Parts: sequence; structure tokens; C-alpha cells
Amino acid sequence: MILKSIRLTTLLFILIAIGCDDNTTNSNIPNVAVNIYISLQDPEFIDLTVPSGSVNVTGGSRGIVVYRVNEDEFKAYDRHCTYAPSSSCGIVEMENSGVSLRDNCCGSVFSIFSGYPSQGPAMVPLKEYRTSFDGNTLRIYN
Repeated sequence: MILKSIRLTTLLFILIAIGCDDNTTNSNIPNVAVNIYISLQDPEFIDLTVPSGSVNVTGGSRGIVVYRVNEDEFKAYDRHCTYAPSSSCGIVEMENSGVSLRDNCCGSVFSIFSGYPSQGPAMVPLKEYRTSFDGNTLRIYN
């Protein structure tokens, strides 16, 4: 009887653990290989030469927004909105505030610092790409 009770408790615990998945992955966004090099000497990317500067670049699923946090740190997110990713209109744009991204299709707003949604129906953060910076060249990759 005790063994049966232990098995039942273990099974119940496993089911609860599986059911508590917070679903914060953005697996519905297509996984596209990204390996982009940006020279900050290029006039096209002059906005990235100062903190709080941002640019959109080609790549990823629907383009990538690149944001300079400080002298050495950059953020790069796929512009593909995570709410209803099969919708063709879900593309995030930098808001005038310069610290959030908005999808005008669904109204979701995402933090430029974390990629997490702060408003709207989206529950999943934007897909973030890795960055490395050597002082002149920014690399964006996954």
C-alpha cells in the first residue's frame, strides 16, 4: 500500500511539474542562421556609435533590430512578433521612447533591454541573438 502511494505521489508530482511550464520559449519563430558583421565605421550604422542608438538590419526571420545599451553592450532581437507568429503583419518597430518595441498589428510592446512583453497579448519574449563587439565591429549571431 505504501509503495502504491509513493508511485501515485511521484506520478502526480511529475504531471504538476510538466503542467507548470511557463511557455516562455519562442519556438514558433523560425530558426534562421544568423552571422552578421557590422562595421561601426560604416555611415549606414552611425546610430550605433552612441548608447541608445538603434538600427534595423536584414537577417533573421523578419529582420533584426540592434540597440546599443552602453559602450560595450548591444542587444539584437528578431523583429518577428511572438504573438500569432504565423500572421504576416507581426513586425516590431522601435517606439519613439527608444526603450521599447511595438507591433502595430497586435499592439504588443516589448522591452528593448529584455525582449519581454510589457503590454498587449504577447506572452513570449522576442527572439534574442547573441552579440560580440571588438571596439569597431559588431557581430550578431546565433
